[in-house]
Amino acid sequence: DIPSEVVAEIVAAGKFHATDDYAVLAEADAVAICVPTPLGKAKDPDISYIVAAVDALAKYVHAGMLVVLESTTYPGTTEEILWPKVVQNGYTVGEDFFLAFSPERVDPGNKRYNTRNTPKVVGGATPACLEVASALYATAVDTIVPVSSTAVAEMTKILENTFRAVNIGLLNELAIICYRLGIDVWEVIGAASTKPFGFMPFYPGPGLGGHCIPIDPLYLTWKARGAGIQTRFIELADTVNSDMPHYVVSRIVDALNDEGKPVKNARFLILGVAYKGDINDVRESPALTIIQELEKRGGRVVYNDPHVAQLRTLSGEVLESATLSEDLLGWADCVLVHTAHSA
Repeated sequence: DIPSEVVAEIVAAGKFHATDDYAVLAEADAVAICVPTPLGKAKDPDISYIVAAVDALAKYVHAGMLVVLESTTYPGTTEEILWPKVVQNGYTVGEDFFLAFSPERVDPGNKRYNTRNTPKVVGGATPACLEVASALYATAVDTIVPVSSTAVAEMTKILENTFRAVNIGLLNELAIICYRLGIDVWEVIGAASTKPFGFMPFYPGPGLGGHCIPIDPLYLTWKARGAGIQTRFIELADTVNSDMPHYVVSRIVDALNDEGKPVKNARFLILGVAYKGDINDVRESPALTIIQELEKRGGRVVYNDPHVAQLRTLSGEVLESATLSEDLLGWADCVLVHTAHSA
């Protein structure tokens, strides 16, 4: 959430240096591991990036170093994966080496909350590790939230994102029900939001996107299965959310049929392809599935997004953002407003 111009200023001032040379870690006092944690083909955790990062770091670990994992992952990762790898040189965690987990809480596009004013959860492998990690983050974050262990910190982030995924799934299902019953779901949400207690508004959409919300709950379901627990509620929400792009396409098909227009050779304009408003991130965006489904049915798809100049579709095709104009709107048989950009 740091503007590009600020990053440029920091680089120009010599305060930030990017490198792919792991040898510089030998001189580092603190290391934060912030790597992707995607899903495998079977929707199980892929922590290979964490393992690769820790393997590369291990040879440069030295006395007094602090290592913090920030990547969202299942509870137990820090102690089960990181701890054994970084102590193999004989250092004792909490005495001459420090290990912690502190999840990132970045909300892309949020102009109210940033790194500085968003409370930072920190869990240490030992009380001394917690103290050292908290001291580091206190230099950049206003409020530190210490917890009793790395597993508690890991579960905290998983809860935050699972909470969103499950509630969005509920509202997506409610939106379908309201449509069938002829009720305005947005009016319902607005009215329910006037209750000053016991209700928090969530909103339906074409599905979940981004690197966190569609993925992180499934890290928890995987971990739970290993403990003999079936997470039926979380998995149902994942099914509902994953089905939403297909539901959107089905509504489009129905609308065209009502006008006597087949999907094959129909012209579609998608307004916005980012997974949320006012950002350029298309990871896991429902727009990708919607475009794929329309093209499979023979539709001709064009998109406009002021934040995404190019889009690589699921089929590998690269599309260019079209200039929005009256002529383009007139060309389209169907216009789908996918992303709520402010401009």
